[in-house]
Parts: sequence; structure tokens; C-alpha cells
Amino acid sequence: MLQAGKPAPVFALPDADMESFDLSELRGKKNVVLYFYPKDDTPGCTLEAIDFTDHDDAFARHDCVILGVSRDDCISHAEFRDKHGLSVRLLADTECEVSKRYGVWQLKEKDGVKKHGIVRSTFVIDRKGVLRHALYGVNPKGHALEVLALVKQLD
Repeated sequence: MLQAGKPAPVFALPDADMESFDLSELRGKKNVVLYFYPKDDTPGCTLEAIDFTDHDDAFARHDCVILGVSRDDCISHAEFRDKHGLSVRLLADTECEVSKRYGVWQLKEKDGVKKHGIVRSTFVIDRKGVLRHALYGVNPKGHALEVLALVKQLD
């Protein structure tokens, strides 16, 4: 698991519009909320994405970009975004490379079955590219406001 105070791992991934996004391009410019979620258009993931979208203006006032990452492909992300009117930029980590680097690809158990998957987690990265908060195993309900409070501390 990643620790606060260390440089955030940089990466490049495609977004819902199949455009490449490179985290290093935000260094020196924006704060970043990077949240990992298990699957597009499932109840908890939808709740979380809509919650971040609803507070997008508040995050923007603190020079903060919100990025959502899952294993879903670009087409799934585009459909998810369009269906729910999401403003969050969704990134496709289909090979789980970034999920592994951030320590969110873990063995999970559901209904007695163990398998690897993304553990819902959020990372707050400052303008310098330093990881300020690493939150693993978060509850999606009310999570965006909790993260917004952490982002406000960066000012």
C-alpha cells in the first residue's frame, strides 16, 4: 500500500473518449483526486461517481481534477458517463497495471469465493505530485464530501 508523503506513481491511461491521459502533465498545475472503483454502472460505483460529479464545482474551486479508474474499457466508461451525466474523467486500466502500482488490486472475498479485484480506494495528490492521503476500502456513500474536506486542507 502507498504511504502519504511519497511521490504518487505517474501513469498514462486512455479515457472514455480514447484520449491518452498522463498524470505527470498535471504536476505543478492541479491537485488530483484519483479514485479506483470496481465496475462501471454498478450500484456503489454509480453512487460514488454521481457524488463526485455533484461536487465537481467545489473541487474545481480548489484547483482539483477528479479521475476515476477501473478495469472497464473506454467504451464501457463512455456509456457509463453518458448514461449518468458524469463530469468525472474515467480512465481505463484494463490490464490492472496502475491498480497494482497503487496497491488497490487485492484478493477479495465475496459469498465465500476469493478472487482478485479492485478495492475501492481514493488518493489525494497535491500540485507537486506528492501523495497526501491514501484511503483504502472506502464506503462510497458520502465519500466525495470526505475527500473534499481533505482537498481543502491542501490550500
